[in-house]
Amino acid sequence: MLFRVDPSSGLPLGEQIAGCVRGAIADGSVRAGERLPSAREVARSLGVNMHTVLRGYQQLRDEGLLELRRGRGAVVTGEASPRRAQLADQARALVSDARALGLTDGEVIALVKASLTGG
Repeated sequence: MLFRVDPSSGLPLGEQIAGCVRGAIADGSVRAGERLPSAREVARSLGVNMHTVLRGYQQLRDEGLLELRRGRGAVVTGEASPRRAQLADQARALVSDARALGLTDGEVIALVKASLTGG
């Protein structure tokens, strides 16, 4: 799996790393049950702090795409479908667009709830 980050980007490095994994899940190059490289390996190859990689991995864990286990590393979950990874990217884009427009978290949640109820 190939990780790429752009230090000059406004996007935090951990988010860029998470985006690489989401993209790999979305395009099918990484599948459920596959083990990702250790945070130490990724950090060394990218020249970033290991905790930066762990932040990206933890974000993916919170999204339900990775399972993190001590001694076993990061494993793509059975819940990690390409469509779910794409949806997570779209949700991040929604939040980014909403913040750029100056919407509060409550306003974004209200918009999503209105969409869910057909309103």
